[in-house]
Amino acid sequence: MGVRVREKPPGSGVWWVFINHDGRRKSKRIGTEKAALEVAKKIEAKMTLGDFGMLEGPPETVATFGDYAKIWMSVTVPATCKPSTEADYRGLLKSHVSKVFGKLPVNEINRLTIKKFLMGKAGSGLATSTVGHMKSVISGVLNLAVDDEVIQANPAHRLGKLYRKKEINEEIDPLTREELAGLLETFQTEYPAHYPLALTLARTGMRLGEVLGLQWGDIDFKGRFISVRRTISRGETVSPKSGKARRVDMSRQLTEVLKKLKLKRKEEALKKGWGQIPEWVFINEAGRPLDVNNWRNRIFKKALEKAGLRQVRIHDLRHTFASLLIQANESLPYIRDQLGHH
Repeated sequence: MGVRVREKPPGSGVWWVFINHDGRRKSKRIGTEKAALEVAKKIEAKMTLGDFGMLEGPPETVATFGDYAKIWMSVTVPATCKPSTEADYRGLLKSHVSKVFGKLPVNEINRLTIKKFLMGKAGSGLATSTVGHMKSVISGVLNLAVDDEVIQANPAHRLGKLYRKKEINEEIDPLTREELAGLLETFQTEYPAHYPLALTLARTGMRLGEVLGLQWGDIDFKGRFISVRRTISRGETVSPKSGKARRVDMSRQLTEVLKKLKLKRKEEALKKGWGQIPEWVFINEAGRPLDVNNWRNRIFKKALEKAGLRQVRIHDLRHTFASLLIQANESLPYIRDQLGHH
């Protein structure tokens, strides 16, 4: 037998009385904490005398998975996740998870139901990372129900093995030293305004989002290094993928090219009346960071074509950088730190 008083949701100023006896549950919204405590005392007194009339009537309605999903997406996720992760979770909820669990009361969702759902998704050919994100979505939503004391434990925990581990088969297609030289030469002759960006990708192994997120304050020309402090992902400026900043070395060639670019930016600022140069290193006509997809499709792919090279990904310049460092007998810890890997 139990009678409890609790503020729900926390911080709302609205207090409830919760009754739990022999598996039967009832809750009643009261208002202030003082009033809720008085009501709880009266109910406890009645139950002590054997009066359980307050438990009569239809069973308590339990909120659905969809109800908690709305709260999770509007409160928990924005406060704890990057915008890109939030967008992924929202898409998974809409396209997969809510179609199966959305209308189910949370107390009717069990471990077997969740496991069958996830195993089915894995068997349909979806990437294991996508299935893992679905599990995170389900678990995150049900954690709210646990916090709300509607269910005692999260059935999405400790599910065991869901799928056979697949071999990592990401196709890595680095350029040779000669191919990279040809691509950079094409940038110099055909797309000179974008040559500094291409050279930064080639000589640092940074991700495109990290390069586009560079600000002049991140570059130490005297020490010849770049501090990678942010990345641009889906139009949002967020922390690097590893979650922490790192330093990458600059070659003398890259240092000189970026010095000249900064001088050019000062001339542009005077000409366009900006007052001062934009804080971003690589910018569009309006002085804002370049668009990732626009640069990939309108500049990088065309540069590959003009250079007579196969269509590799921008990310393969990162692999090229690592490959060339290995060929130069650099240590693996150094390469790891330059790339920002764990």
